[in-house]
Amino acid sequence: MATLSDVARRAGVSPATASRVINGSSKPVTDELRERVLAAVAELQYVPNAHAQLLARSHRSAVGVIVHDVSDPYFAEITRGLQRVASDRGRLLMICNSYRDPDRELEYVELLRGHQVAALILAGSGYHDEAFTRQLNEKLAAYETTGGRVAVIGRHEHSGDAVMPDNRTGGYLAGRELCELGHRAIGVVAGPRILTTTTDRLDGLRQALREQGRDLPDRRIRYAEFDRDGGAGATARLLDADPELTAIVALNDSMAIGALATLRARSLPVPQRISVIGFDDMPIARDVTPPLTTVRLPLVDMGVRAMSLVLGADTLSPRVEMLPAELVRRDTTGPAAQSTTRPAPRARRADTAS
Repeated sequence: MATLSDVARRAGVSPATASRVINGSSKPVTDELRERVLAAVAELQYVPNAHAQLLARSHRSAVGVIVHDVSDPYFAEITRGLQRVASDRGRLLMICNSYRDPDRELEYVELLRGHQVAALILAGSGYHDEAFTRQLNEKLAAYETTGGRVAVIGRHEHSGDAVMPDNRTGGYLAGRELCELGHRAIGVVAGPRILTTTTDRLDGLRQALREQGRDLPDRRIRYAEFDRDGGAGATARLLDADPELTAIVALNDSMAIGALATLRARSLPVPQRISVIGFDDMPIARDVTPPLTTVRLPLVDMGVRAMSLVLGADTLSPRVEMLPAELVRRDTTGPAAQSTTRPAPRARRADTAS
């Protein structure tokens, strides 16, 4: 494999001159020398070392992104938006999956700082964890003092640029819709308690129910992982504890799909016997059977906005962009049915494993 020294010898220039041409240095190089270096690069099929290029350049080109799980459709859609802007600006994305592990997020912030990324984006919920939040803010502040840019997507206790999906309003819209359809026995398939996203969506839902003189007792909430199996298992536990439920709100679409699987396994027709509302409006929401009523968030646009903030002009004051939620009515919701006093049959194990 050819080296930088090989290129310099072939072009008849110093290694420093070859490096300036290859790495796009702002120091002047004559057109003749530039052409000789580029010809040598082509002849030797020289491939520059990306890390060495990063150190040689006067600006940083990569952007670090920390997500909970890029295989989750929610984060996949956000990443599409991030990538769209990064590609247009000639930037490389370095994506790290934290799998909702706070310690891993702290480690990734340090790792990305070590790679001298130009900006950091934290995409995903914050945590109800004061010690973690304090450590994270200290690390981000240290990174910003070196010229790095930071933006967050979702509610974090970080005083900087942020893109905020209106999770509370989304929960409110779901609750109001079910109340208008006459539902009183409403269960919730919620995400992990520690996440601020779970709290915000639940708070909005509770507000809507209170305004209609209805409550949401703890026995009608089940917390689980934000995925299909978590939703299936949580729905099974809800129905076992309260077979009179006429509606379920799942706090993301993956959980809603798990809920539909459990209801199908128990021969409970949707929406004739029980209504289901999801959250996020992932692409698959319109393709399940029946198509899922859900709360839509502009996921791709959230990524676009966050990347635009960190790559745009710097400002002294933090910028916060709130992106709206809206209800998308499809076929999994309907008027409240008369509940039965007969318990629903237990789900088949293969369909509801969590």
